Amino acid sequence: MTPPVEPRPVPGITLRALRPGDLGWVVHRQAVLYQQEYGWGLAFEALVARVAADFVQQRDVAKDHAWIAERGGSIVGAVFLTRVDDRTGKLRMLYVEPSTRGLGLGRHLVQTCIAGARDRGYERLTLWTNAVLTAARGIYVAEGFTLEHSEPHHLFGPEQMGETWTLTL
Repeated sequence: MTPPVEPRPVPGITLRALRPGDLGWVVHRQAVLYQQEYGWGLAFEALVARVAADFVQQRDVAKDHAWIAERGGSIVGAVFLTRVDDRTGKLRMLYVEPSTRGLGLGRHLVQTCIAGARDRGYERLTLWTNAVLTAARGIYVAEGFTLEHSEPHHLFGPEQMGETWTLTL
C-alpha cells in the first residue's frame, strides 16, 4: 500500500470540477496534441470521445470525478476518475498542455486523482497508457504504480505498446 500523499499545488493553476463544454475541449485538445506529437489520428480521437461519453452516461456521482486544471481562465490539463467496480477506480484521460509541462501539473493531477480515489473508498487504482508517453509513465512510477501488463496494439495508427498499471491504495 502506498502511503497517502497530499497533492502539491502548482502556482497559478487551479483545479475545478467538470462543467459543460469541458468534455469537448478535452477530447479536442488530446486529439490535436497527440496527432502533432505521435501521429495518432481520428481513431485516437474517437477513443477519447468514447471515454468522455461513457464518463457522462455511466457516471456514478459518488465514485467518479473529473478535475480540470485552469490557468488564467484557460484549460491547461485534466484527469478523470471512473469506477471499474466497488473496489477499483480507473485514472483516465490525463493530459497537460505543452505550455504548462515541466511545472509539476501532471504529477499534481495524478496525485489529486489518487487522493480522490482514496476519498471515494477505492482500494485500487488502475490505468491504461502507452509506453511512448514517457513523462506520464515517470509520474506513475514515482507515485507507486506498478506495470501489470503490456501488449502491442494498432488501435489508432502506428504500432504502440499499451500498458496497464495499478496502484494499491
